[in-house]
Amino acid sequence: MPEKIAVSPKLHVSLAIYQHVLATSLTLPVEMLLAGEAYAKRYNKSIDKLQTQFISDSDAVISSRAGMSLVADIVLADIEHSEQVPDFIIVPSLWRNPRPVLRKQTRLIKWLNHCWQHGSTLIGVGTGVCFLAESGLLDDHPATTHWHYGEQFKRDYPAVDLKPDFFITQSERIYCAASLNALADIIVHIIEQTYGRAAAQNVERNFSHEIRKPYEEQRYLEGAVDRHADELVAQIQFWLRTNLHSELSLSEVAEQFGLSQRSFTRRFKAAVGVRATQYWQQLRIEAAKDLLASSNLTIQEVAVHVGYQDQGHLTKLFKTHLGLTPKKYRAMVRRKLFSQE
Repeated sequence: MPEKIAVSPKLHVSLAIYQHVLATSLTLPVEMLLAGEAYAKRYNKSIDKLQTQFISDSDAVISSRAGMSLVADIVLADIEHSEQVPDFIIVPSLWRNPRPVLRKQTRLIKWLNHCWQHGSTLIGVGTGVCFLAESGLLDDHPATTHWHYGEQFKRDYPAVDLKPDFFITQSERIYCAASLNALADIIVHIIEQTYGRAAAQNVERNFSHEIRKPYEEQRYLEGAVDRHADELVAQIQFWLRTNLHSELSLSEVAEQFGLSQRSFTRRFKAAVGVRATQYWQQLRIEAAKDLLASSNLTIQEVAVHVGYQDQGHLTKLFKTHLGLTPKKYRAMVRRKLFSQE
């Protein structure tokens, strides 16, 4: 039984549309959010209906890259000065150089700034991040964008702290996603915050189990990385990532690096933001997921490979964190079962 949702979350999401928009960066988040809402409503009938709407600077028909015809639900002239703003605004990617479109979207860019000032959370996707950069909201803050436009982005927006090695960045109430997969990870993160962990796990299983990594593992969170200046903890993190099969306890790992258990626990949590036990466990779960998806190892062999001698321990962790067994996870991502199981 999923955890009870104690509140009746109301989610209002607007999606900007413009010529040459990549339709997938509109349809994917809406379908995922609807799935999260539907799952949550099974356990809390009082949840307010999810509101999604397309926003544009005109009521003209807009053609997506795929040839789909899109029409705005609301035009910016009717809402551009309203203090009633959406909870989230998704600024989708374009399938071309964004500069020509940006020049025609001054009203949208001003509206994005207005909405952020009044409490909206903004999500830029791929080249859609350029709209956020044009608004000035990303100046002196981290961002990422589609790899193909990285160099152009640096030239056009030198005041933005581009993080090309990250698929996701978060700065206060601004998220940037470098790809559709990264957008999916952000949406799962938002679903968990809004509708609960069980709803997020359900959406993850049905939409993107085979492609996503945990949101927290991929993001560049403004401030969090800067605060992690502990080089010794960074060395320990590298050791943990490369020794998943080790039978050493964390206290023994700490001793290897000349730290007491107490000092190790304190320093690791201060630097990384989570306890070392949580960090190592999540590394092992992710490694197990990769092995289940890409190898023919038995469940027991996978368990041993990631440091668990007892297959039952791995199964328990999968049920807790993913809501299904390793065997069912493999069946889902591989679409077939192996005789070893």
